[in-house]
Amino acid sequence: MQLKKQIPNIITLLNLFCGCIATIFAVQGALELAALFVVLGIGFDFFDGFAARILNVQSELGLQLDSLADMVTSGLVPGIVMFQMLAKTSGTSVNTVFNSWDFNQNSTQVFIPYLSLIGLLVTLASAYRLAKFNIDTRQTTSFIGLPTPANALLILSLPLILQFQTEAWISDIILNQWFLIGLTLVSCYLLNAEIPLFALKFKTWGLAENKMRYIFLLLTILLLIIFKFLAIPCVILLYVIMSMVFKEKTVGE
Repeated sequence: MQLKKQIPNIITLLNLFCGCIATIFAVQGALELAALFVVLGIGFDFFDGFAARILNVQSELGLQLDSLADMVTSGLVPGIVMFQMLAKTSGTSVNTVFNSWDFNQNSTQVFIPYLSLIGLLVTLASAYRLAKFNIDTRQTTSFIGLPTPANALLILSLPLILQFQTEAWISDIILNQWFLIGLTLVSCYLLNAEIPLFALKFKTWGLAENKMRYIFLLLTILLLIIFKFLAIPCVILLYVIMSMVFKEKTVGE
């Protein structure tokens, strides 16, 4: 029985483990690999709650552990990635910051692209959102504000789009400093906005009670097939719009 109770927590720790690896890759500038491990971590984040419900072993410990893991995978990593993306617009990276340390000199000169620190606002806003979520009794069956995993996917899609979809106009937009700053601020707002959003967790598989979820998943698949990684920001936007259109149903669930 004791082992049964720990299964969801073990899955949550796998989420945290993926987040730690993603952090290492993000700091080193390997943003595509960071994105891969964030996606794996988000997968574990989905299945820990699923396992807890199936095994009927939900606990306060699991709730707190889940938020701590999300803080790394879906909070810290996207903040570092946005820092890196902003640093690219100024022609530098975190590696440049680290390589500027010279411990053989009496005085150490460190170059930090200060404007890029704005990207870390994503991490701060994620921490605030997760703390609110843990004490907000309104968010048991739906969300208020963009969930941190969804926001992480939005941010992590940027380096994937740059890597695999090389159209010049896309690169020009994504590597525009003001676009990245604007996206950072919008991201921080959406994380903590009083916007009801439906949850993708299925309590049953019935069509009537899950019609909106099935429609959203179908549209998501179509967008991914057509636009590939560029579809991810579109999917996040679709998620917010559908939630607002069907706001009354979402709040009432």
